[in-house]
Amino acid sequence: MVDPLAAGWLTTDEAETLTGYSIAYLRRLATQGRIAARKIGRDWVIYQESLLAYKERMDALGVDKHNPWREDLAVQGRGRQHDDE
Repeated sequence: MVDPLAAGWLTTDEAETLTGYSIAYLRRLATQGRIAARKIGRDWVIYQESLLAYKERMDALGVDKHNPWREDLAVQGRGRQHDDE
């Protein structure tokens, strides 16, 4: 098996430093499948490219990331439904 840390993977500490996200938030993103991650023993390792792509999407949304009526959430079945639907 290839060592995941040698192939673009980060520890949660490294990911926290890189993004400013808390370790608890990174673990939640990993368990929800929003970023590519693996659990090795009790520790998580996070795929750097996936994490940076997620951060870029969230930064691009700005304050709209908190809007529960966003179209991308509706497509995924995760957002709130409009009354006219």
